Amino acid sequence: MDRAFADRLNEIEPFRVVEVLTRAKELEAEGRDIVHLEAGEPDFSTARPIIEEAQASLNRGETYYSQAAGIPALREAISRHYQQDYGLDIPASRIMVTPGASGALLLISALLINPSDSMLMADPGYPCNRHFLRLVEGQGQLIPVGPEERFQLNAAKARQHWQSNTAGVLVASPANPTGEILTRDELTDLRDLCEEKNGHLIVDEIYHGLTYGEDAPSVLSITDKAYVINSFSKYFGMTGWRLGWLVAPEAAVPELEKLAQNLFISMSTMSQFAALKAFEPETRALLDERRDEFARRRDYLLPELRRLGFDIPNTPAGALYLYAGISKFSNDSQQFCMDMLEKHGVAITPGADFGRHRANEYVRFAYTTSMDRLKEAVRRLEKVLS
Repeated sequence: MDRAFADRLNEIEPFRVVEVLTRAKELEAEGRDIVHLEAGEPDFSTARPIIEEAQASLNRGETYYSQAAGIPALREAISRHYQQDYGLDIPASRIMVTPGASGALLLISALLINPSDSMLMADPGYPCNRHFLRLVEGQGQLIPVGPEERFQLNAAKARQHWQSNTAGVLVASPANPTGEILTRDELTDLRDLCEEKNGHLIVDEIYHGLTYGEDAPSVLSITDKAYVINSFSKYFGMTGWRLGWLVAPEAAVPELEKLAQNLFISMSTMSQFAALKAFEPETRALLDERRDEFARRRDYLLPELRRLGFDIPNTPAGALYLYAGISKFSNDSQQFCMDMLEKHGVAITPGADFGRHRANEYVRFAYTTSMDRLKEAVRRLEKVLS
């Protein structure tokens, strides 16, 4: 008899959006026309200056391991980014380059969580967060939030659910799947709570740069004790390059480096050199044009979905998503999404991917496809939902 897999696998769920994407690709291979509104991946290819720098780095022979914390030039570039965009003095010594934001989440989980510790987080929220915690024998403590809280975990709710094994709070701003932003006051209240409870504050800021008419404050402007996760995948459009970063308190960096040495050795050296061009004025101008296009897409899709009967009470100020209630049409979001994909060629993500709280009542739309394709999706939805 074969030895069984580890017990933790029973508590790590599939990433459903990937399953939706896989099925959508299968249908396309069969000749079906699918409108992709499922994946949180910008549809623009990586900016040309970044690609050209990657090619130049290969021509220079930059194909070896880098330092576990990242090449010094990129850590310095990220430090300058905080000075130029936020007016913050974040020394490069506090910055760890990571293999995507996922690498940062894994490092933080291994650094901060003991077996049986829990971390408070919003339900709905990014599903992999709780699975990283489970991987190190901790757990995500999902706190139900709804439209009345703008789907964000605030300090009052966190205080209400704080337990003896709570290690801290993990929030995202702008958030996936809702696009909602935490205000400076809300971040300050969370900082105060964590300091009072001797807990950690972790803020996912990977959608910074993708905000529309409203800036997302960084928690780094409020405290130097928080852990901040960011990524080159979203605003910078480098999903396949697998590169992110982590800002940590100075004292934590040596331990994070030790973990990185063991878990990753280093990041892709080519990707790191390429990312140096992500902060150049020429590249930033192009990325800002793309952000403005995402804003136009949101401003088109949001009223159209409302017109069709989807419940979206708030206008999200960031990210790439609309989190829409489907109670007018169905009480089973997974079946609803399956029907939309299989019968009508519109790929969207069920709420069950993001937690348990009223998950069957919601779906997520990602406006990561062209305006023409968004209009086609609305046409198909209207045909079936009317």
